Amino acid sequence: MNYTIASLKVGEQGVIKEISLKNIPLALLEMGCLPGEDIELIQVAPLQDPLYIRVNGSHLAIRKETASQILITKK
Repeated sequence: MNYTIASLKVGEQGVIKEISLKNIPLALLEMGCLPGEDIELIQVAPLQDPLYIRVNGSHLAIRKETASQILITKK
């Protein structure tokens, strides 16, 4: 089964498996959102968008649409 960041529940962790480079903002890649990095869903905004994640020691807010395009393996 394929999981994405958007499929995580708060507190769950995973490892980034694959990123579609044409659909992901360059800024996310520059901040360390790269294959092989550990990721954790920290919080979800009240209207379910954006999602707050921890990756590469940084806390980031990303749109749910973007999060649904980043494949992960759950820990």
